[in-house]
Amino acid sequence: MRVASSWKDYALLDCSEGERLENWGGFTMVRPDPQVIWKTKKTNKLWFNADAVYHRSNTGGGHWDFNKKLPSSWQITYKDLTFNIKNMGFKHMGIFPEQAVNWDYTRSLIEKADRPVKVLNLFAYTGAATVSALKAGASVVHVDASKGMVQWAKENAFSSGVADRSVRWIVDDCVKFVQREIRRGNKYDIVIMDPPSYGRGPNGEVWKVENEVYSLVELCSQVLSDNPIMFLINSYTTGLSPSVMEYILGTTVMKKNGGKVSSDEIGLKVEESGFALACGSSAIWEL
Repeated sequence: MRVASSWKDYALLDCSEGERLENWGGFTMVRPDPQVIWKTKKTNKLWFNADAVYHRSNTGGGHWDFNKKLPSSWQITYKDLTFNIKNMGFKHMGIFPEQAVNWDYTRSLIEKADRPVKVLNLFAYTGAATVSALKAGASVVHVDASKGMVQWAKENAFSSGVADRSVRWIVDDCVKFVQREIRRGNKYDIVIMDPPSYGRGPNGEVWKVENEVYSLVELCSQVLSDNPIMFLINSYTTGLSPSVMEYILGTTVMKKNGGKVSSDEIGLKVEESGFALACGSSAIWEL
């Protein structure tokens, strides 16, 4: 497992009985996590006095209970990046801290390339990967179907001091956008994708990442440049293992371009136990 261990403004304090106890820039949160199936003793007093607790509903969704008044949003930093976070309606805070291992790795490849690098970030959410790539000197096309998420990503870029860098903010369906880029002949040196596990399209179409990811990778491989650097897939779906994603990249991107593929879980160290909590997985192709 690759563990994001360089955080100073975020900490996973403990996890037990389907929940995480976290510190987000000085505020403590209890949030559900279905992978936390163990029932270790909750010795940290903050479990019972957290600033905010998210309660999942049996009918879907859930709600926050606040034990103190929190700001509508606040900032946390990771190295030289600054992110705006807040308590969202569906338990999230606006970034996924374990993804820092991928921000760092992508950034290292961009800086090592010693040439102009174009990045396509799909299902780009609030833009942490975008901001990191911009900081490394790449030009980025950031694509997400949610106008609100793209606006949030712009705010993160501003807070991190990269809003004036070479970036295009696109509100669009990622598949349709890539199809148009293929027709236009536009190419990218790095493709990053973080597809949702499950969702519905505007006409009620059901999206399940297990059913769609192979054709999605095949499609996106067509916008890789003649001298590509990396193709990265993230997944939070337990049914889509790292080795499955590695196999997909191997039989599509690697078959066409050579290079190598790798995959692993990504996670966070739990301060209470010293062990790491798996928070998802990534597969990487690189030349």
